[in-house]
Amino acid sequence: MDYGLKGKNVLVTGSTKGLGEAIVRILAGEGANVIVSGRSEDLAKDIAEKLTRDYEVKAVGIPADLGKRGVAQELFAKSLEALGGLDILVNNAGIWPTAYVREMTLEAFDQTLYMNLEVPFLLSKLMVNHLIEHDKKGKIVQVVSQAAFHGSTTGHAHYASSKAGLVTFSRSLAREVAGYGINVNSVAPGMMETPMVAEALEKKRDYYNGRIPIGRVASADEVAYAVAFLASNKADYLTGITIDATGGMLMR
Repeated sequence: MDYGLKGKNVLVTGSTKGLGEAIVRILAGEGANVIVSGRSEDLAKDIAEKLTRDYEVKAVGIPADLGKRGVAQELFAKSLEALGGLDILVNNAGIWPTAYVREMTLEAFDQTLYMNLEVPFLLSKLMVNHLIEHDKKGKIVQVVSQAAFHGSTTGHAHYASSKAGLVTFSRSLAREVAGYGINVNSVAPGMMETPMVAEALEKKRDYYNGRIPIGRVASADEVAYAVAFLASNKADYLTGITIDATGGMLMR
């Protein structure tokens, strides 16, 4: 199936490992030009070189530690320069710290909300203004979480709160920009085989598998295909929605 992504320019945050790496690989396989971003300059450049070689697209690695103030704006500007414009933004980068509320520091709470909610806001604002200024249609896809709807029982209240905020922000933004031909949607993963949760899975895999009706944790690719669909022209009539890619943890 042709997803209409050939020649589209895409920025995917947090795309040097885990779900983000799967997203850029799948999008490049569909012919999209991609920005590979992450804290490691070597990883970003290595993955970009491999995508360019394997799929004959333009892939550019741009290091970005989005947890630092001002870096999101720098990443967006560098991405525009590298690709000559953007059609699709995927806000994937995030953090998943562990602390129960009774022990949680204000610094940890603030940093989680900054990384998981404020950075997507900043990039979404820049993306919307870029598309409107150039009279272009486009897509924004947010990676949220089943925790946005279930909450957390395992010490991730700050993470769940940040993702719940991102769901509602995205729905509100979708209402604001639909008339400009800009679609804003979200994907809510459950547990995935990614480095971010590797330690938790090593300690409590049976617990997490037991919470999933399908009975297993997802591969990153299985969730990345949902992101690719929402970025594609097959989702042109969808906006303000969340796809639950949770193996049945969420059924709504």
